[in-house]
Amino acid sequence: MANKVIITCAITGGIHTPTLSDALPWTPEDLAAQSIAAAQAGAAILHLHARNPADGSPTGDPAVYQRFLPQIHAATDAVINLTTGGSPDMSPDDRLAAALHFSPEMCSLNMGSMNFSFHDMGRKVDRWKFPWEARYIADSEKFIFRNTFADIRRVAELMSDHGTRFEHECYDIGHLYNLSYLADRGILKPPFFIQSVFGILGGIGAEPDNVVFMRRTADRLFGDDYVWSVLAAGRAQMPLVTQAAMMGGNVRVGLEDSLFIGRGKLAASNAEQVTKIRTILAELGLEPATPSEARAMLALKGRDLVRIA
Repeated sequence: MANKVIITCAITGGIHTPTLSDALPWTPEDLAAQSIAAAQAGAAILHLHARNPADGSPTGDPAVYQRFLPQIHAATDAVINLTTGGSPDMSPDDRLAAALHFSPEMCSLNMGSMNFSFHDMGRKVDRWKFPWEARYIADSEKFIFRNTFADIRRVAELMSDHGTRFEHECYDIGHLYNLSYLADRGILKPPFFIQSVFGILGGIGAEPDNVVFMRRTADRLFGDDYVWSVLAAGRAQMPLVTQAAMMGGNVRVGLEDSLFIGRGKLAASNAEQVTKIRTILAELGLEPATPSEARAMLALKGRDLVRIA
């Protein structure tokens, strides 16, 4: 599978708000439709958050996930990857509730606490669709995204009986060392799927040199015991994930990470971003991994062992 690249699509996230893009899915119907379309476009993994159906605000409620996960599971073979990050203002229990309920093949696991701010996003907005949006964005200047060693250990212990593997989200170099520390103590076990995250205010910057630095550090710490992927926020999305693919890595796109498809142009959908990176990969002589190939590369338990009806 040397020329195979896993495409992950992060469908909605917990950061962008409905006013920032009409394409951002937040109703259960739109989340299902855009997820299915992204899988059809070539995404092997769907990274999923839930939104309050009344106003698009982030929620960890399994009852809301239940309104769109079964449709996605029935219509696609894609790997369902549920967030345990949620949003920076959720409690650890709220963030973990859906993963415990549905026992997915994968869930995200953030590898360290950090400042996590996006307070500049709303500076050009005059009118908001919902009252919560402006306050949420402005308050992010005060957010501390909590992921302590105790929190990480608790997620690992609670998910240990589910056979769920993790997307280890590493927003800085120190997060790789946190993962190495926990691996050395047997709390987290290989093979690791490391998602290097660039361009979040509070984390490592979206610079090509930093991509190389993250890869070299991961190679030194984990050797052959990991699979590497990259995501980048905003306008750095496509350039940095392309760099990762050229370095033998995997890629993540989606409206969680960037609302745009090109300079100054909002993406029409998640599938449009998947199609764009798939075209870039083809020009590089690379092919998107199928869901079955991704399962083999990441040693996943298989779709039949999840609890999604």
